[in-house]
Amino acid sequence: MSEKALLALEDGTYFFGKSLGIKGETFGELVFNTSVTGYQEVLTDPSYTGQIVVMTYPEIGIYGVNEEDIESNGIKVAGFVVYRSVEGIFNYRGTMSFQRYLFENNIVAIENIDTRTLTKKIRTYGTLKAAISTLDLEPRSLISRVRKSKNISEMNLVEVVSPSTISSIKANHAKYNVVVIDSGIKYGILRELSNVGANIIRVPYNIDVESIKSLSPDGILISNGPGDPSVLKNSIETIAKIIKLQIPLAGICLGHQLIALAIGGKTYKMKFGHRGINHPVKDLRNSRISITTHNHGFAVEPESLEIPRLSDESQSADILTENLKKIEKLSGKSPQGFGEVEVTHISLNDGTIEGLRLKDYPVLSVQFHPEASPGPHDARDFFKEFVQLIEVMS
Repeated sequence: MSEKALLALEDGTYFFGKSLGIKGETFGELVFNTSVTGYQEVLTDPSYTGQIVVMTYPEIGIYGVNEEDIESNGIKVAGFVVYRSVEGIFNYRGTMSFQRYLFENNIVAIENIDTRTLTKKIRTYGTLKAAISTLDLEPRSLISRVRKSKNISEMNLVEVVSPSTISSIKANHAKYNVVVIDSGIKYGILRELSNVGANIIRVPYNIDVESIKSLSPDGILISNGPGDPSVLKNSIETIAKIIKLQIPLAGICLGHQLIALAIGGKTYKMKFGHRGINHPVKDLRNSRISITTHNHGFAVEPESLEIPRLSDESQSADILTENLKKIEKLSGKSPQGFGEVEVTHISLNDGTIEGLRLKDYPVLSVQFHPEASPGPHDARDFFKEFVQLIEVMS
């Protein structure tokens, strides 16, 4: 018979359910993901380090897991919450059950939880610190310990997932050498870079500029990763120095935020963030709308780059819709002297910045995940655009 488990939140809310993973307990920031499929990629995405993920879709595990869909070297979430798990493997690609996968990766998880109520709470009040435990089943005790646990903005989570050494990946018919500053990269990004003809040199997040220059890169990409970007002071300074070198530079998710900080902008913690595989994003350069994969809890503050804010949480959806209709171009200015900053993409859900490009330097970035994994492939052209930037600068 499954063991009892307790999920406790810092606001005093708690839920009893069934243990789904190993016996034990885990603490983290409680967030939700709206994906219907792709739970294995969610589990193994390094950007979820330090977070307990609630899946909004009610049934998780039906197609099992396999060795092809992992996005890192193991499960990275701090914990997992589902309404109902599936024991069987109902797909020809499955090699292991979802439940066994959690056990073998030593993950604390819980099921039979009202995930709808949890999601509505997070949407209303924002992300919350939480814990899952099979050891401490006294709600008052666990809630007290949750409140004393660290906030995600107090931790450098990138150092947990970034490699400590430099490694290389050779591509077939490679034309370029791309240095990837690995802040917790997904394998999908590496695959897409290889597909566009890039040899990849993965380096630690805290590498210095001189070490990067010694690798003679044709381009540099800053990966996704977990946590608050403003914690990475040294990385921000390094990126500013890289921009001045005029080497083509791209950023994805956390990399996008770090580039914004490096040119003098600011980031802010979103109320509940974007996590799912159906987020509509508009490319302001050609009015094309793509459905994209998202996983972030921080965003670029537009006004810090002298860019008009399209919406805020107090405004209605109608106001945002009207503002979006009027927008043909958005641009601002770097406070650090890097010139004009063009907004290339915006979210059609809330008007947040989804892409930037510098006019005077070969730099572009996106907040969404163009490699998907999981999700639609609408945005893969980002990698081709990066290669075109490299070709122009060659």
